[in-house]
Parts: sequence; C-alpha cells; structure tokens
Amino acid sequence: MKLKILGLWMICSVMAGAGCVGPPSGIKPVEGFDLNRYLGKWYEIARLDHRFERGMTNVSAIYTKREDDGIAVVNRGFVPKTGEWKTVEGKARFVEDPRKGSLKVSFFGPFYGGYHVLALDRESYQYAMVCGPNRSYLWILARQRTLSAPTLDRLTEKARELGFAVDELIYVVHDRMDG
Repeated sequence: MKLKILGLWMICSVMAGAGCVGPPSGIKPVEGFDLNRYLGKWYEIARLDHRFERGMTNVSAIYTKREDDGIAVVNRGFVPKTGEWKTVEGKARFVEDPRKGSLKVSFFGPFYGGYHVLALDRESYQYAMVCGPNRSYLWILARQRTLSAPTLDRLTEKARELGFAVDELIYVVHDRMDG
C-alpha cells in the first residue's frame, strides 16, 4: 500500500510524460556536481504542488550508492489526514556526465523521469534546488528541516527568473521528529 499511494508521488512528479529525462527548455543543471557530497538525507523545504505529494508534510529523501553504480532513492512523507507515513523506493542514474547535476529517476521499472539540480550550495552541499522535465515541478531541499530566509529568498528569486511559478510554492512543515 505504501508503494501504491506514494509510488506515483515522485515518479510521476518528475516524469510529467513517460520517459522525459531532459531539463526544461532554457534550464542548465549545475556543473561540477559531486555525487558523494550529495548523498545522504535531504528535507523538502518547498515545492510546487502536484497530486502525488498533495497534503504531505515532513517530506524527505535519502540518496545512497547502489552496487550497480546507480543511486538508491528513498522518499518519505507524512499524511496528516490519515496519520500515516508513506515511503517509496526508487533508483537514479546520471543522464550524461556524472559531474553534471542531471539525473533520471525511476520508481517503476524502466520508466524514468528527469531530476535536475538547478542550484547547489557548492561549499558545503547544505541546500539544493531541483526540477523535473518541465516548470511544473520544483523542489527546494536542505540538509536541515529549515533553511535561512536569505538563502530561501535567493533560491526563490532564481526560480522566478527561470520561469517557475514561485508564488505557488508550498512551504513544507517539518513538525514530526520521527521523520
């Protein structure tokens, strides 16, 4: 049941069309990406709404290396309406050069969707901004449950300049310590 509800959550949100793995027009993923520094837990700070995460709080993702050189992805979120945690596991691979923040993610077999890192804290990998294959999908992530207002403002402004509907961002509540 976990996979049924949340399974569609990330794959469909990043796919927005079967097999679309490229970034939106005019979007360039970060260069000099270091997967080893990106691995670990990230908290979702803000997102554009989509039905696969609608109503979820305490959303996080954990990225780890797989034995096949891929990346294991575990997404988790709390649904206050039901009082349940939902988890889905998937896999990711680089689209091209592993030094470029452009990956493809799958939660269902051979179907992949784009995952593109648009902004990144190069110094300490403490925040990132990610989009899917079009401008309907945007996430602001951080290593902590909160992000400083100046950093969040800078990321939001960059997203606005790139054509994302930042006035529609949902700021994710992180109020459960078991998440």
